[in-house]
Amino acid sequence: MTRTAAQISSPDLARRLLAWYDRHRRRLPWRAEPGELADPYRVWLSEIMLQQTTVATVGPYFQRFTSRWPSVKALAAADLDEVLTEWAGLGYYARARNLHRCAGVVAMEHGGRFPDTETGLKTLPGVGDYTAAAVAAIAFDRPATILDGNVERVIARLRLVTDPLPGAKPKLKALAAQITPTERAGDYAQAIMDLGATVCTPRKPKCLTCPWSDACAARVEGVAEELPAKTPKKAKPTRRGTCFFLVDADGAVLLRRRVESGLLGGMQEVPSSPWIEGAETVVTEDHAPVGGVVWRQLPGMVRHTFTHFHLELTVLAGRVETGPQVADARWWPVDRLGEAALPTVMAKVVRHAMGHLT
Repeated sequence: MTRTAAQISSPDLARRLLAWYDRHRRRLPWRAEPGELADPYRVWLSEIMLQQTTVATVGPYFQRFTSRWPSVKALAAADLDEVLTEWAGLGYYARARNLHRCAGVVAMEHGGRFPDTETGLKTLPGVGDYTAAAVAAIAFDRPATILDGNVERVIARLRLVTDPLPGAKPKLKALAAQITPTERAGDYAQAIMDLGATVCTPRKPKCLTCPWSDACAARVEGVAEELPAKTPKKAKPTRRGTCFFLVDADGAVLLRRRVESGLLGGMQEVPSSPWIEGAETVVTEDHAPVGGVVWRQLPGMVRHTFTHFHLELTVLAGRVETGPQVADARWWPVDRLGEAALPTVMAKVVRHAMGHLT
């Protein structure tokens, strides 16, 4: 006899998941305790931080941010460089710039209160469909349907959606919306994320402890670990460039601010040449920030991987007696480089250079 998944109504699925959540909910720094009202600022901040990042990574950053800036008005009043410094290491730095911009808009245009609907939230800088739905549901208990990686996986398995991602996203959201309840919407949103994070995991899902186990079509078919299907990723290209590590007689290092638009926009960098795809090596003095310097190539190179490409940087080191003024740049004492809001790749460049020069 062919086995089939149990036909369980959407309201019953929601009730089962909420009952499971009441027993097994995760305790997270940004999550309100049972009976407490969620703080929209903490919900929004955590959702922005959690994009493309894990819960374990975000925890310490969230604690530092909320300790330093406990409200959206406090964050709005902060200097952008200070925000970028605290953000360093989380990656995707456009999120940090939009975070600061969004705080300013909420503080100045909304009196420090976040809009309480998906439509209103999506008018804010850096708030897209997913974040708007998550904040609307968790902070304001709106029946909004969230769709992050955990939810995609749960729904694809529950409903046996074999279409590959990312093309399957609209179908998965429509199926997820059928189950989203009108009551306890915030708890439900967090429950389905918890289910994906702790039970319906990418590998070796714990089907025996899942509240939807008997309704899961993928489990019945024995293909849970194969879903969701994904379109094969293209191989990442490699870009290469040269960084110029320049030190003055007092030991200060020249750092330059990148343009606001584009990758690592507005962040501090060790001045570098353009990053070129295809060339075997890029070692050039053509883009040196200061003329008349004798540059020395340091051994090895710095490697870093971004979402869409690999990067290899050769580092040239130079020295000047007195640091000249350079547009969009400043001289940083070595012992204060930690305050410079360096993105991870540039922190690697500094460590590489210091390791060969000390």
